[in-house]
Amino acid sequence: MMKKNWLIVAMISLMLVLAACGDKNEATNSKENGEPATGVNEHNFKISHVVQETHVWHKTAEKFKEELEALSEGKMTATIYSAASLGLEADMVQQLETGTLDFGFLTNAYMSTREESLNGWFMPFVFEDLTEAVKMRESEEVKEMLSELNSQGLVGLDFAFAGNRHILSKDGFIESQEDLKGKKMRIIGSPAMQSFWEETGAGPTAMPLPEVYTSLQTGVIDGMDIDLDALMTEKYYENANYLTLTNHMTFPTVVVMSSKIFDGLSEEEQKIVQKAVKNAVDWGADEAVAREATNLEELKKLGVEVATFDSPETFEKATTSVREQYSEKSDIIKRFIEKSLNN
Repeated sequence: MMKKNWLIVAMISLMLVLAACGDKNEATNSKENGEPATGVNEHNFKISHVVQETHVWHKTAEKFKEELEALSEGKMTATIYSAASLGLEADMVQQLETGTLDFGFLTNAYMSTREESLNGWFMPFVFEDLTEAVKMRESEEVKEMLSELNSQGLVGLDFAFAGNRHILSKDGFIESQEDLKGKKMRIIGSPAMQSFWEETGAGPTAMPLPEVYTSLQTGVIDGMDIDLDALMTEKYYENANYLTLTNHMTFPTVVVMSSKIFDGLSEEEQKIVQKAVKNAVDWGADEAVAREATNLEELKKLGVEVATFDSPETFEKATTSVREQYSEKSDIIKRFIEKSLNN
């Protein structure tokens, strides 16, 4: 009888030892996998932007959602609100500051009105094509631009791209700066863009995206500064038929997150967000470059007249003036220009 009781006690002791070892191994594996003690919680983030769902920025936002879900094993996802359905960008920034919106894909044009250094992206004629612009994304100057957004309650995560800027006109190609004098040109409301277009002698007119189609149709404006992706998705070619490929500027969006929301995430969740954004923007940059070619071919099929601009030296006075003006305003911009021209 005593022998039997001893055997039972021995078996129970062995089970306890094995259980303890299992807990220890589980904890060890958890650490090896890099999972924090708190784990990854369930989140359904809100993402907002101003473009149509066919635009490359929206596709990049969809890729971000896909990456979030994959990296978090389904615990983190997002709902995307396109075409300014949550308000204009000023409204979005306010929502980001209060934490009622999690992510924004905000035009660099709007954000350059709030943070001086972001005007560096709009320095004229520093990139021959979109591929050159994308390379600058990894520069120290760009990282500094993003970090300066911290003061606004935003976490600057990355820059995604739509394409380089060109000129769409109702009444002929642009062969030199002289051709722009007196022309009413729609621009995006950015300080650097305003400065450049004033220097050209044109009459720059800033207006929100929803007003542009009708303004072009009715003659309120004679043409516009535009990237090919927006030209396709917004169908401005229906009202203006001459496209001059100038590559005079590039056009990024700033991917930001509410600091209030970001700070509330665990370290592991923050890493997932940062990795998901990088993966999505890497993909989006390749997609934007590819679209430069496919959009151009499609526009030609739609009957748009296309000419390649090969005389940037005719804009030399305006170009030099704007570069010098903004170099004096920001050391980041000064270094950004120098590095862009030397790449």
